[in-house]
Amino acid sequence: MADWHPELKAEWDEYRVVQAFCRWLEEQGWSTEIETDHVDVVARRGGEVLFSEVKGNTKSRPGAGVDSMYGQLLRRMAAEETEERGRSYAVVVPTRSVTAALRVRKRVRDLLRIAVYAVSDDGRVEMVTEDPGPDST
Repeated sequence: MADWHPELKAEWDEYRVVQAFCRWLEEQGWSTEIETDHVDVVARRGGEVLFSEVKGNTKSRPGAGVDSMYGQLLRRMAAEETEERGRSYAVVVPTRSVTAALRVRKRVRDLLRIAVYAVSDDGRVEMVTEDPGPDST
């Protein structure tokens, strides 16, 4: 993979993150679909639906990809759907991009029901619940 084109490496890493996240969701009792309705991952469990956008590691600074990921997720939200019970959203990033994902403040993410998930290099997934300090923007 060392001689792969940088864009192919980024696509491969996004695929790795998607697969790890889906595996983790399925272990939690969710059913998952990939690339559904222009969303990277759609998960369902009972009356809950989770729409997730995913980014992998890239050669460029993580913030640019994360910013576009939030934009993609926001474009998929319809006002009436955002208020529906059981409907939530997530951004899923490699661990090294968590700081960039948390630049959108917790209050805003809470209002829009957007969770942040981090996927480590070895495929472990965790929900990120802490905001960075005020000097991290």
